[in-house]
Order: sequence, then structure tokens, then C-alpha cells
Amino acid sequence: MSAVPERPETPEPRGVSRKNLLRAALGAGALPLLTGGVALARDTTGTAGPLDPTPACDDGDDPTPEQMEGPYFKPNSPLRTGLAGPGTPGTPLTVGGYVFDRGCRPLADVLLDFWQADDAGAYDNTGFRFRGHQFTTASGEFRLTTIVPGLYPGRTRHLHVKVQPPGGQVLTTQLYFPGEPRNATDALFDPALLMNVRDAGGGREATFDVVLAVGQGPGATTWAAGREYTTGDRVSYDGAAYRCLQSHRATAGWEPPRAPALWQRG
Repeated sequence: MSAVPERPETPEPRGVSRKNLLRAALGAGALPLLTGGVALARDTTGTAGPLDPTPACDDGDDPTPEQMEGPYFKPNSPLRTGLAGPGTPGTPLTVGGYVFDRGCRPLADVLLDFWQADDAGAYDNTGFRFRGHQFTTASGEFRLTTIVPGLYPGRTRHLHVKVQPPGGQVLTTQLYFPGEPRNATDALFDPALLMNVRDAGGGREATFDVVLAVGQGPGATTWAAGREYTTGDRVSYDGAAYRCLQSHRATAGWEPPRAPALWQRG
């Protein structure tokens, strides 16, 4: 991946082992759990081991195995959360979710770079139609508005995404749709990368939580001085989870353990 731009039928559930840890915290602000049979990281609890990271997935269009993103990736996509404008052909699609570390802590400022085929199954290789990047919020959330991608020979429906935590390694993967006939014939299809999807208002809504293989040590910290936090935001500091009690701009000396008026542990 280039320099950081301007500013993953009814399968077996994904291998997660922490249930309900974030349900109360994400509660009303989270997208609903949709049909599709995939366990979401937000619905997990700290009664057993750490979460499994989202698997990497090779793209069948790769000219060589090392080029995980395939020939249709382009760097320097525009910063935007919407890939389809008014009147764009296709079924409207909203994809929402969270990015967590393996300890089920939400990760802020994670770069997600999306690209996909249009309604006819074609990629724009000259411009940036159906391409764009965004960053997760302080609570680790992302939200994408686009259309359901079209089909092209040899592949089932899918979205491409690169996910990179600040200063960390890039995860390149694909997200799939449940119930697609071609899921059974696409050699690259991985049920662990199925989104939860439902019909809604003439379009479709989907959820998927990404779990990155980061933040497993006791020193994991997502809180950062200078960032604006709002009530309900969640961070980690030295491996402990905290919830913001009132909106403020983070300042050195007001770290969560030192500012009980601003942060509640748990």
C-alpha cells in the first residue's frame, strides 16, 4: 500500500470467543445484527481466549500470489465514505462495522480503503469510481455507502478492502454476500468473510467487524492526546478499556487512569 492518504448459504460462525463485552457500550449506536449467520466481534465476551484475526484472502485476479490486492487496486483513492452518487445504477448498499484488536478493543484512526466492481461487474481503472478510503472513528466504527457490486466471470459478489491501523501492517481482504449461488463455485470464497446482510428500504444493509492481529500485549493504547472524544467513545490505555463520560479534547496529563471525571474503566 502506498503512503497513508490524506487524512471480511449459512456458514459456521466465525471463530470468536469473547461474547457480549461491547454490547452495552455499542448498544444503540451499533448497526443491528443482520441475517447471514456470521458472529460479530461486538457480540463477544472475555470468558475465553482472544479473538481470531480476520483472515487475509487472496484475490483470484492476482497475476502472482504475492499481489494480494489483484490488478484492480489503485493507490491514492479519494477520502470519502460514499462511493455511489444519486442516480448511480445498482442496488443501494450500506456497509457498517467496527475494527477491533484481538482483545476486543475498538481501534481508532484505522485506514480502510475500499474498491469494487460497478453494477455491470466492471472496475474503473482510469478514474476512481467505486473507490475511496476512510478512517475509523474514536469508537472504531466505519460506514460505507455504495451499491451491490456486479458479477464478472469466475467470481462471486465481493467488496475489496485494505485495512491498516496507525503505523501497522496492512490487511488486504474481501467481503462476501450470503446466499449468492456463485459462493459455491468461487475457489476464493471464504465463509469467514461473509457479511451479515438484510434488505432494507429498496436497498441492502450489511455489517462486518474486522479483527486485526494487533494490540494483544498489556501495553496496548488507543487513547491519544489532541484527539476530540465524545460521550460514549471507547479507548484502551495500557491494555485497559475505558468509556468517555463527557466530551473533551484529550490532553497530556488527562490520560484515562488519571482523569476519572472523564473516563470510566470497563
